[in-house]
Amino acid sequence: MDVSGTIGAILSQKSKDIFSIRSDALVSEAIEMMDEKNVGALLVMDGDQLNGIISERDYTRKIFLRGKRSHETKVSEIMSTNVTVTHPREPVEKCLRLMTDKHIRHLPVVEGDQVVGVISIGDLVKHVISCQQAAIAHLENYIQGGYVAGQL
Repeated sequence: MDVSGTIGAILSQKSKDIFSIRSDALVSEAIEMMDEKNVGALLVMDGDQLNGIISERDYTRKIFLRGKRSHETKVSEIMSTNVTVTHPREPVEKCLRLMTDKHIRHLPVVEGDQVVGVISIGDLVKHVISCQQAAIAHLENYIQGGYVAGQL
């Protein structure tokens, strides 16, 4: 599959908002924020330090299924701490493979030690579809005789 572009190009098309919560916050606060922001995960940050990520999956598996109470449990108790990250220059195809292989849906994007965004599997799928539509348009144009040397 030929998927061009970098993570930075995708980030430039997205809102600059980074949704995060502190590790000492309650899980119920995290779930409310995810609902309010319409996202499936939040970065867990204390100041500028990325300490983990909490997702709907974490809530389902570590609170709901175990009978814990989200109003009494801190984010730090259920967050995923072994966070896989990427950087803006990473090729889209490599991130797609990484997210598929590791079964992750959200990938923090860091530059140096600074978090600059979050990429979701949905963002990558939209990008792939866009690339495919552009390739189809170029091929249709070529077939219809609109090809100009050097443009494909």
